[in-house]
Amino acid sequence: MTSAREKRGGAPVGFIAELDGIEAASVIYLRLWCDGPESQESVWNDFASSLGPAQARKALKSFENLCSLCSKHGRRPLMRHSVNCKCLGSDEACFANFIGTAVTGDRDDSILIATLLVRPDVAPLLASLATEFGLALKRMNLRVPKRMAGKEQTFHTQPAILH
Repeated sequence: MTSAREKRGGAPVGFIAELDGIEAASVIYLRLWCDGPESQESVWNDFASSLGPAQARKALKSFENLCSLCSKHGRRPLMRHSVNCKCLGSDEACFANFIGTAVTGDRDDSILIATLLVRPDVAPLLASLATEFGLALKRMNLRVPKRMAGKEQTFHTQPAILH
């Protein structure tokens, strides 16, 4: 059974289309990564085609470690919406803001935001990984996918959980 605290993490707070490219991509890649092996292969393909194999491996390793730390040391499981959902859950908004802050080089604020996601002792490492991942996204020059930018509102009452 999902607790009220966990449900808050999935509460819609906005739309993917309202985020900048790096923040939107961070949420979409989080959703894809948590969706299973086929979707993880899609993440790899995106990275490899945009960054080349060597840089893609580094970006993927940073992202994989970031997701693993969130899962192992999270304050609670991160809630997420389905891959094609246009809305943005509160946990996803926090994750997007975290990556966006880390990529700007504001280490203190990114560590502070990381403490909303993981235990405080893990936050500095998470912030470093977020910076690496965010810079890779920046090099990819990403934009919000057209399918996510539509006006149609689709809210899901039972988002999946990042494990």
